[in-house]
Amino acid sequence: MAGRSLGRGVGRLLGSLRGRSEQQVRLLRGASAFSRPASGGAGSAPAAAAAQPGSYSALSARAAREPDAFWGPLARDTLVWDTPYHTVRDCDFSSGKIGWFLGGQLNVSVNCLDQHVQKSPESVALIWEQDEPGTEVRITYRELLETTCRLANTLKRHEVRRGDRVAIYMPVSPLAVAAMLACARIGAVHTVVFAGFSAESLAGRINDAKCKVVITVNQGLRGGRVTELKKIVDEAVRLCPTVRRVLVAHRTDSKVTMGELDVSLEQEMAKEDPECAPESMGSEDVLFLLYTSGSTGPPKGIVHTQAGYLLYAALTHKLVFDYKPGDIFSCVADIGWITGHSYIVYGPLCNGATSVLFESTPVYPDAGRYWEMVQRLQINQFYCAPTAVRLLLKYGDAWVKKYDRSSLRTLGSVGEPINHEAWEWLHNVVGDGRCTLVDTWWQTETGGICIAPRPSEEGAEIIPSMAMRPFFGIVPVILDEKGSILEGDDVSGALCFSQAWPGMARTIYGNHPRFMDAYFTAYPGYYFSGDGAYRTKGGYYQITGRMDDVINISGHRIGTAEIEDAMAEHPAVPETAVIGYPHDIKGEAAFAFIVLKVDADDSDMVVEELRSAVATKIAKYAVPDQILVVKRLPKTRSGKVMRRLLKKIVTGETQDLGDTTTLEDPSVITEILRAYQQYKDKRPSS
Repeated sequence: MAGRSLGRGVGRLLGSLRGRSEQQVRLLRGASAFSRPASGGAGSAPAAAAAQPGSYSALSARAAREPDAFWGPLARDTLVWDTPYHTVRDCDFSSGKIGWFLGGQLNVSVNCLDQHVQKSPESVALIWEQDEPGTEVRITYRELLETTCRLANTLKRHEVRRGDRVAIYMPVSPLAVAAMLACARIGAVHTVVFAGFSAESLAGRINDAKCKVVITVNQGLRGGRVTELKKIVDEAVRLCPTVRRVLVAHRTDSKVTMGELDVSLEQEMAKEDPECAPESMGSEDVLFLLYTSGSTGPPKGIVHTQAGYLLYAALTHKLVFDYKPGDIFSCVADIGWITGHSYIVYGPLCNGATSVLFESTPVYPDAGRYWEMVQRLQINQFYCAPTAVRLLLKYGDAWVKKYDRSSLRTLGSVGEPINHEAWEWLHNVVGDGRCTLVDTWWQTETGGICIAPRPSEEGAEIIPSMAMRPFFGIVPVILDEKGSILEGDDVSGALCFSQAWPGMARTIYGNHPRFMDAYFTAYPGYYFSGDGAYRTKGGYYQITGRMDDVINISGHRIGTAEIEDAMAEHPAVPETAVIGYPHDIKGEAAFAFIVLKVDADDSDMVVEELRSAVATKIAKYAVPDQILVVKRLPKTRSGKVMRRLLKKIVTGETQDLGDTTTLEDPSVITEILRAYQQYKDKRPSS
């Protein structure tokens, strides 16, 4: 440890930008609102050109114009390095090559734990809000480091080495966080799988990553309900030849059957030393894999690496949410998603923050759960999904106003665009009209927040339901369908980015051609987000939704093809087409059109079997809310299903079906409309 530069930069997120003005140093260290009012629309060239040194516009322009000069000093002075980097970046979108801080060596767990333990060992790192109402467990940085080291030593004892993959299938808990950090400490690669996925989905991810070890718990608790996670893992690992050991922790007192691969994690950890020497990792070594749905094919193992990801997560956490030392930061996402990785674990812990882990649901035991927690824990920043907001606003204002929320300063929205009604309720009722509300846009692939209302000029406007301003180093471009750049404001098109940033994904695990095809082929020379966007007359960015066949159910991205594949395995169902449609609570829900074989007897039974199949093969959240049996699907002469027509039927936009000249038989539309109307007449509640 003596060789580590632990003293430099300890206890602060952002070090000084040497050779810069004192004002710029102060701004990047301490605040998300910048000192001078904007002279024009955010992101607009006139505003940037006219901005004073140290303003948001000036810093944003500098990050775009001179990325090496902007990011280099930040990385040098923010992170704890074993060996300094020699090259800030080496990026080329034409080949999908993305590299940052090359030559540098560091350990992510040292940045998230050791540096804070040296300064303030008894500071609280995690507050675990357990499923049981009103119960929290506080974990100090010293305790989290010791737990991480014991778990790291346990992994090493079970022959996990640098570069090996470890699957984590656990509910939100301090031990799950320690498992992630333990992998980082020894140079193993973690892949956290959301503990709501089925055994088949879990097995697919384990096999794609070729995981050597799985870490799980006997049972999960959520909303007062027990989930048999160990049984799901047992079913999965039977299909996974690379798994050599399953480490089983205990969330409840219930005993579970232990097989020849299984060992008790707590018993193993008790044998181990509370110290573990950290592995020195290259900046571009893999930190973790996280699987996300694509519009076609199996889920993609998105690869994030060490230094660039950590720097970007820490910087966005501090500046977007106006985090200050001593704040209690609460992101109520699951650790199985990128939001949990970046804004429960890596960003907050790198910043020395106190991060809240929320194990329960927004309505257990009642609709006041979030707000009682805010009052009891004195939470300062609260980051949640629009689907939870839409659910809670239906319960009325009384559950919110029952509790004191005066500790809140910043509210955040993540996972999907937030509708106007939900934004107004979150701002005016939850935040009493006084809290900053940041509607954030980003993706698993981007690693951290890319577009959000903050940081900004001091006192700059926030427009409801709009992400608005690019973060430093994020250079959005709007392209038309021919790939031409749409200049100026008041334009809509494909949301792309012209410049790499440190937090972005590096590849798809084991399949770089798929990475290129998914993100860099549609618009050569640019990263294509898959989303559409509108640049307003003021120069702000508003996300208009997916441009491919991915739907967003309660903040969970799922490819329609994935649902279709699960349903198509039914012997009575030769064809399926799934589309997303607006849903009051979930944001979007899945609607499935299915064609049955002529000899299929009981269509109702088939529909129920399809629901069960999707829940088993993917997860319960992916089950279509509605399934309609039709005689045939609308296809072009080349055989392509025209899903946009199905979407117009479901959303009631049949007066403008657009171009239908390529349909093999236009009468299919009348046929499906008739079937849909009969379906609605039978189910008036839907």
